[in-house]
Amino acid sequence: MGFHTFPIERADKLEDPSRYRFCSREELLEMLGLDSDAVVADLGSGTGFYSRDVAPFVDTLYAVDVQEAMHEYHREAGLLENVELVTAGVDSLPFDDDELDGAFSTMTHHEYATDETMVELARVIRPDGRLVTVDWSGDGTGDDGPDIDERFNVSDVVAHLEDADFTVERIHNRPETLAVVARR
Repeated sequence: MGFHTFPIERADKLEDPSRYRFCSREELLEMLGLDSDAVVADLGSGTGFYSRDVAPFVDTLYAVDVQEAMHEYHREAGLLENVELVTAGVDSLPFDDDELDGAFSTMTHHEYATDETMVELARVIRPDGRLVTVDWSGDGTGDDGPDIDERFNVSDVVAHLEDADFTVERIHNRPETLAVVARR
């Protein structure tokens, strides 16, 4: 799989509104199903494209990315008051056990998915909390997103989550992308 980071020199591409054809703000919010007092993390937040969409609907949003340069871009694009930038890998999140009400990743699962990261997510998401994974599908055409050999298919993502004791609630297997809603 890929396990790479998005090239900072292409960060402008992450701000392209055409990304909504793969996951809209409304779809993401509905899958998360969070209360207004929720604490949530955007895993692989990049420039903050989806962080800015979710933040107005929660109490605290942690925008997690391994690249400080992405956080700089996020600051320049506009940092909402309830957003905290966190420079960390998904394998070593600086959160207490059960701290998060939920977490989501949009088009980044293929960059971080390992047994260790799934265990780490199970550690920081509270019991009954949701994890929403939207990513490029290994069953896709490859016309958009990373190469097919860098992607997972739905059964891979489900296995990652179930192996870490998440319960998969919903699966959306679409032409180019997948979306999986799981509960801890």
